[in-house]
Amino acid sequence: MTMMMLISGGSIVNAEAVWDHVTMADRELAFKAGDVIKVLDASNKDWWWGQIDEEEGWFPASFVRYLSVLSFSLSKVEPHPPQPQTKQVFYLNPIATPRFQNTTSKLWVNQEDGGGEPSEGTSEVQNGHLDPTNDCLCLGSPLQNRDQMRANVINEIMSTERHYIKHLKDICEGYLRQCRKRVDMFNDDQLKVIFGNIEDIYRFQMGFVRDLEKQYNTDDPHLSEIGPCFLEHQDGFWIYSEYCNNHLDACMELSKLMRDGRYQHFFEACRLLQQMIDIAIDGFLLTPVQKICKYPLQLAELLKYTALEHSDYRYVAAALAVMRNVTQQINERKRRLENIDKIAQWQASVLDWEGDDILDRSSELIYTGELSWIYQPYGRSQQRVFFLFDHQLVLCKKDLIRRDILYYKGRIDMDRYDVRDATDGRDDDFNVSVKNAFKLCNKDSEEIHIFLAKKPEEKNRWLRAFHEERKMVQEDEKIGFEISEYQKRQAAMTVRKVTKQKGVNRCTPPSYPPPQDPLSAGQYEVSEDMAQGEVFEFSQSKRGQAPFWQNFSRLAPFRK
Repeated sequence: MTMMMLISGGSIVNAEAVWDHVTMADRELAFKAGDVIKVLDASNKDWWWGQIDEEEGWFPASFVRYLSVLSFSLSKVEPHPPQPQTKQVFYLNPIATPRFQNTTSKLWVNQEDGGGEPSEGTSEVQNGHLDPTNDCLCLGSPLQNRDQMRANVINEIMSTERHYIKHLKDICEGYLRQCRKRVDMFNDDQLKVIFGNIEDIYRFQMGFVRDLEKQYNTDDPHLSEIGPCFLEHQDGFWIYSEYCNNHLDACMELSKLMRDGRYQHFFEACRLLQQMIDIAIDGFLLTPVQKICKYPLQLAELLKYTALEHSDYRYVAAALAVMRNVTQQINERKRRLENIDKIAQWQASVLDWEGDDILDRSSELIYTGELSWIYQPYGRSQQRVFFLFDHQLVLCKKDLIRRDILYYKGRIDMDRYDVRDATDGRDDDFNVSVKNAFKLCNKDSEEIHIFLAKKPEEKNRWLRAFHEERKMVQEDEKIGFEISEYQKRQAAMTVRKVTKQKGVNRCTPPSYPPPQDPLSAGQYEVSEDMAQGEVFEFSQSKRGQAPFWQNFSRLAPFRK
């Protein structure tokens, strides 16, 4: 019996929220994990219409699991009395642990003694039929073994992947393709901002699902070995980083367009033409963000019901670690993009700036502090404030009177230099005595810079910071992380707005941001000898969690 047949027959169908669902549109129903939702319409396999208290709205069917189905009869209003605990109780939730075993409410099915064999009524319940002699229908096996539980998780993964492919197809063909036809309404830059790399994600997911289908055992789903599929495609999942980083800009661009009624009617016409459910376009565009976050939870659930001796166990365990790392790195990239406005503001506060903007090559302040600097042709020590970003080291000089004012004095391209430790004592290259020193040596020439810290601890922090910088650059190259021209323009606009609103005088800029200590998790430190003044507060490094991921961890579940 289908869900809609139960609902249309007068049964009350309840579902339990497995994950949090934060609404992004007026017609969506918000709930948290553990909430009980009354299902009012399940005619669409992907999105159901439900009710919590007095609130009604759409919600993703994959975010809930069946809880119970109640059927009421006008001629029978007396509740069943408490029954012995030895009787079978059947549950609609296929993989949840029995939670009503000791209940004395109306949730009773075939409570008559049956001599060990299930009666006809029980058989009907197990096959999904409503027994008219009872007030309740709860489906499922009372004691499912691990194989059945694993099969349920496998089936859920396969089902959601197939639905997700259709969802991506609807976005690409229903929205993006139609937008490209209307050159009078959209230009290429707008479409890039709104849809990001959704077509790349669609192509990747089709290949991923094809491989999943090959590994899927239709007769015995619990024997399926899908772990290797995730490992084989692990590099491909990094394309979600670009999409997630762009999502906020997409929402902002859509918000601006929707102020014009033409765009509202256009997107609604696209939805109707593609026969999509009644959800706004921003709700559809949110799905890839939710999807990448859902993988770790699904794999954790799969690993939970995979026996150690199962041939897929070690692959699922490895896949879980991979997908957790992907989501963590996406969070880190998003955090960095949230900081680019502050980097642009900091650059605007530095006097006599020359050359390219910081954001042309960099997106993260890794460490900063004061060092003595000796450049080989001169051999004279100079006190400078250094700012280590990914790809470049910026040199600044403090104002002699206003120590919170910085003057730009140059930069070093870190891609062209190697970092080398220097032992205390006489240095052969500079013919000077050094202590707590390290060098930057040009890979293509004999150019050398030597830096001296005041304490060994500070020197070690710098060495670790340089190591972190190279690691960050390599990871960015691996996943193709970069700041888009649109994001750079937005940062520049933000600087102009802040400058105008605050009436910032370029003669009295705020001082530089505090540095990050590579040795301390999630902390930034300012060197002891640095002037104390107003500073920009940069978000914490990847050890801390960005507000962006906190929001989508509620949308795309990490917990039950």
